[in-house]
Amino acid sequence: MKTIGLTGGIGSGKSTVSQILAELGGFIIDADKVGHEIYLPGQEAWHQVTAAFGRDILAADQAIDRKKLGAIVFASAEARKKLNSIVHPLMFQDIRRRITEKRAEGFTQPIVVEAAILIEANWLPLVDEVWVVVTGKSAVIERVAAQRGLSAHDTEARIASQLPDPERLKHANVVIRNDGSLADLKAQIRTAWEQLAKH
Repeated sequence: MKTIGLTGGIGSGKSTVSQILAELGGFIIDADKVGHEIYLPGQEAWHQVTAAFGRDILAADQAIDRKKLGAIVFASAEARKKLNSIVHPLMFQDIRRRITEKRAEGFTQPIVVEAAILIEANWLPLVDEVWVVVTGKSAVIERVAAQRGLSAHDTEARIASQLPDPERLKHANVVIRNDGSLADLKAQIRTAWEQLAKH
């Protein structure tokens, strides 16, 4: 059965789409959670990131303080590139291991890799299909303000730092437009899911 790469920009509604796919029987691998886990003390990413950025990025419990690290990498494209060159390949390996283990258990439904950076991180080899969630900018700004308390200015800065939707859409097998109601979103996903089952 297929592995779906689910991607989209900040506030596009990827998590909502993931939840609906889980309800339909998909197994979800959330790249954000994988990212948090590989940063845990003793993990390979922890060793490489602290070697690259120094021990000042550590919290009192020796875990990587993502705020401290974020302040460094958001301020410098060079630092961000360095961090990504360490973390993205390690996350690729971890996600691939999870897919392999789930299939080895006999799981035959689609596996969904939810990742905002699926395309930029060169993770396309992990998936058979790419599903892109797109939303109008005004809806994104409203949603992010409600969920994360970010100002419109901060949200626009985040949007600008991400891959633009037209670039994502070049890789899309399925485009999910999340500008309408939840019922409309569910209907689109169900249709795409049923198409998947036919192949």
